Amino acid sequence: MLTLDQVKLKSHKRLIGLHPVLAAATVALIERCYARGVNIVITQGLRTIAEQNGLFAQGRTQAELNKVGLSNVKAQPDKPKVTNAKGGTSYHNFGLAIDFALLLSDGKQVSWDLKRDGDGDKVADWTEVVQEAKALGFEWGGDFVSIKDAPHFQMTFGLKTAQLRAGKEPTAAQVKAAYAKIDKCKGEASEVKKDVIVRVLVDGKKVADGVADEGVTYTPARAVAEALGATVDYDAKTKTMTITSKGAK
Repeated sequence: MLTLDQVKLKSHKRLIGLHPVLAAATVALIERCYARGVNIVITQGLRTIAEQNGLFAQGRTQAELNKVGLSNVKAQPDKPKVTNAKGGTSYHNFGLAIDFALLLSDGKQVSWDLKRDGDGDKVADWTEVVQEAKALGFEWGGDFVSIKDAPHFQMTFGLKTAQLRAGKEPTAAQVKAAYAKIDKCKGEASEVKKDVIVRVLVDGKKVADGVADEGVTYTPARAVAEALGATVDYDAKTKTMTITSKGAK
């Protein structure tokens, strides 16, 4: 049997780049599902614009891509459509969404079988994960009207992707309410560690919230770097974040 630490380690890297609230809720989701006898692994977290456009190209012709300004993206008409969101219009592009799969007992194989009942409690494992996710404040892609996306969870804070592209962020009140919902679930459930959410201070001033997990603190690099007077650039092609200190050439 896999330990909780072994299960969490499978998703460790996928937490990087998530909004701190999403990261905290995801850690809680993994732990709460484990407590119910269901192991999950996060398969997608933050997704680049290029990666999103690649998914958008599936099931579409080159003419269709050209029509929406994606002439530089190669069409994949022989594959099934998986999303209606091109780059910049998915909540994954802003660290506000995750995808998951069921992690099988060998710790290597995964399943997307919505009817699987691996723990034998007469409730589908997938249903148990969705129940836990909704309790934590996630919206489920299985409830979408156009294209059902059963592995998908997101927190939008009432924001459209156009607003996110324009730089708008969740308000402090919305973030506080989201953390409160996560804390409420902790009180009801569980095995979620009480010190998972941490404040990040730069020169005594709070600049962001982070998530502490297994000795590693996840926090928005941009918020910390800019508080130190540095600039931050991200290259989607190479998946490289560059932090340039103040005064550096």
